Amino acid sequence: MEAWPLRAAFLMLLVSAAATAAAGEGGRESTAVSGALFLAGSIPRGVEAMVVSTERMLPHWYRVAWATLRKAAVVPAMKVAVSLCLVLSVMLLVEVVFMSFVSLAVKLFRLTPEKRYKWETISADLETGSSDYPMVLVQIPMYNEKEVYKLSIGATCGLSWPSERMIIQVLDDSTDPEIKDLVELECKIWASKGMNITYEVRDNRKGYKAGALKEGMQHSYVEQCDYVVIFDADFQPESDFLMRAIPFLVHNPKLALVQARWEFVNPYECLMTRIQRMTLDYHFKVEQEAGSSTYAFFGFNGTGGVWRISAIKDAGGWNDRTTVEDMDLAVRASLQGWKFVYVGDLKVKSELPSSFSAYRHQQHRWTCGAANLLRKSVFEIWMTKDVSLWKKLYLLYSFLFVRKVVAHIVTFTLYCAVIPASVFIPEISIPAWAVVYIPTTITFLNAIRNFSSIHVIPFWILFENVMAMHRVKATIVGLCEGDSANEWVVTEKLGGTIREKLLPDATLIEKASPKFSHRFYFAELGFAVFLFLCASYDLTYGEDYYFIYIYLQSIAFFIVGLGYVGTFISSF
Repeated sequence: MEAWPLRAAFLMLLVSAAATAAAGEGGRESTAVSGALFLAGSIPRGVEAMVVSTERMLPHWYRVAWATLRKAAVVPAMKVAVSLCLVLSVMLLVEVVFMSFVSLAVKLFRLTPEKRYKWETISADLETGSSDYPMVLVQIPMYNEKEVYKLSIGATCGLSWPSERMIIQVLDDSTDPEIKDLVELECKIWASKGMNITYEVRDNRKGYKAGALKEGMQHSYVEQCDYVVIFDADFQPESDFLMRAIPFLVHNPKLALVQARWEFVNPYECLMTRIQRMTLDYHFKVEQEAGSSTYAFFGFNGTGGVWRISAIKDAGGWNDRTTVEDMDLAVRASLQGWKFVYVGDLKVKSELPSSFSAYRHQQHRWTCGAANLLRKSVFEIWMTKDVSLWKKLYLLYSFLFVRKVVAHIVTFTLYCAVIPASVFIPEISIPAWAVVYIPTTITFLNAIRNFSSIHVIPFWILFENVMAMHRVKATIVGLCEGDSANEWVVTEKLGGTIREKLLPDATLIEKASPKFSHRFYFAELGFAVFLFLCASYDLTYGEDYYFIYIYLQSIAFFIVGLGYVGTFISSF
């Protein structure tokens, strides 16, 4: 309790500073500061009174039972949890520092893909005409994409590539007859303009996206194609996409994949899309760049990339055993000796999910699928011949285990569970390097690659910790082959319709859904209460300042739990 006056003063300083900033000009400032000081002094006293009175209400037998249980089971279990989290934190830190160092070196020394691989412009010859251009298949898989189907089809038909050397294949798995008719009509319109475009449907959705891509490759006209490009329904490539990507594959026979970077049409739609942009920018600028530059391997992003068709066949084709068929194919192709290249300045526009429900489903699919792939491929990777031990360790340890499993587990377990729970157990001490230095280092390495969004970093930290709860659940489901391990929910895409439906003077706002069932997320609310209790206890009895972070994290869980994240169109 010796630190209580200092902690109360700290709260008073924070609240009074905020009040001063918000007070504005004139005499309102002194009034606001006085009120803030009174409030800041009342908060710790109120919390202390609440915690102390609650503790005194507990019967004597409960205190004795808790003391016995804590000494016999809770303390040993917490010590094991802390030790495990410390080890995982160091593993994650080493991986992040390595990837950041490589990506920064690539940027500093300008080690562009054109310097590492042969690249020459493809141009038509006067005698041979367009025959010098290889045949390219463009696949556009879609499922009830009413809002965006025109965007991807139109952008693909606008690619600067001889129409007679390109086949566009729209793979429509839509279940809505009206949408299917619209997509088919769009294909016919472009076909009437001279585009070589085909509309393909199937009578089932077996294998989901992987099944559609696999069946699309089985058509006889695909045999004349050398390369295949994949664009999801919301992706809009620039007209020179093929002219910049295909030469890498033409002049480097060992290359199997050219991956472009995603760019976003709605990064400023709401705070959640800003945070997603930061996360995905880090993924491309650091993770993909580091993998491409060091091991010529990274996970295919499922869209915005060009594959050598012979490499797909060599790897065994598309497989629907997980919900990350793109990553699965990349791992199997790498085991066959194929190399990948990431081209950071080759960008494709796409849409970020702006509703929390859509984003949560997307993250479940990505996280669960990666963990499930680790479970199903670990033996296959380890037993593959003609692959170096170093590459096997990289695939299993760095790529699949640390990045796809450890990162989620340590984020939630340490920062949302172990640290808050430790305030109730004075026998547990967590070193400062784990609580402060490691997360600060990781955050700094992210910030320097997203400098324009540095003001969003605090919100990014808090929101990513909330999402870590869902990712941990998805990771466990994937590793244990749970019931929802192969659950596939297509990410909702809105295209430009969300703005078109708004009145001219309306703005997009972050607000809860009016439907009760969609408004509240009870797991987040329950965890918010837990964190609030931890912070209040630490504020009353603790000798550290964990309560500052825990209160902020509790607020983040409350906001998400109440549905005040993402966007929706308000009714007028």
